[in-house]
Amino acid sequence: MVARKSPWKTFMKNKELLLLTLPALAYFFVFHYMPMGGIWMAFTNYRHVDGIFGSEFVGLQWFRIFFQGDLTRVTRNTVGYAGTFIILGVVTGVFTAVLMNAVRSKIATKTYQTIMILPHFMSWIVVSLILYIFLDPQFGVINRTLISFGIDPIWWYSTPEYWPFILTFMNIWKSVGMGSIIYYAALMGIDPSLYESASMDGAGKIAKFRFITLPSLVPLITILTLLALGGLFRGDFGLFFAVPRDVGALYPTTDILDTYIFRGLRQGLLSLNAAAGLFQSVMGFIAVVSVNMIVKKISPENSLF
Repeated sequence: MVARKSPWKTFMKNKELLLLTLPALAYFFVFHYMPMGGIWMAFTNYRHVDGIFGSEFVGLQWFRIFFQGDLTRVTRNTVGYAGTFIILGVVTGVFTAVLMNAVRSKIATKTYQTIMILPHFMSWIVVSLILYIFLDPQFGVINRTLISFGIDPIWWYSTPEYWPFILTFMNIWKSVGMGSIIYYAALMGIDPSLYESASMDGAGKIAKFRFITLPSLVPLITILTLLALGGLFRGDFGLFFAVPRDVGALYPTTDILDTYIFRGLRQGLLSLNAAAGLFQSVMGFIAVVSVNMIVKKISPENSLF
């Protein structure tokens, strides 16, 4: 029977490496764990003069207000968009990476990748201004084109039903370049002899993708999806606030938890925002743990933890 080393001996043996982790541990403790004390604000009627722990305790009052008010709308939008973005992000990322991998010219590949990555580095404010050039009710490119064909213009910024498609398109347009690079790097690590053997056996491109490419990408897809599920109850604030220009008429399809909490901060509803934020964090944690448990039962080697 092998004797187990004491924790102290293990620490002394790896003390240099463990000491290197101190800056990272300090960062997470100061900026991620210490602020958790603010959770108490969700259970109090917060007042600046009394502070977080001196304010009146009201129990679940703010949670009841949130659940009876805008919970359904903002949660539906948040989860619906996040789930759609995750699925389409994987599909478009893998599809684009496979197309890039099929390009034999290195110059062409680098050119295409550079063009696709550029939107990733543009702020949502710039993107919203570019989009407004197309959607401006009076002088927008799309409406001017519709008028030239004798079609009535569309009032984009007062018609909420168009925005699920607009926001989804803008998200994919901005993120597909960076997402495809990750999958492209994974494709570069696949042994070329596998494709050569498949070609000798008469396999076509679809068969190669199904039996070689896709199985090789499954572990990466699983890990990235699990990490993305941590944000299932969160959204890109810039996308949902700047792109629709915070127009109240569009709230039914553009308002998510993040924008709802931001508006509450502007109105001084700090306790209500704390309750909504706590709900958001807990549900995101439950989503990650639940999906990881399912993956662990189906394919343990692909689970995150």
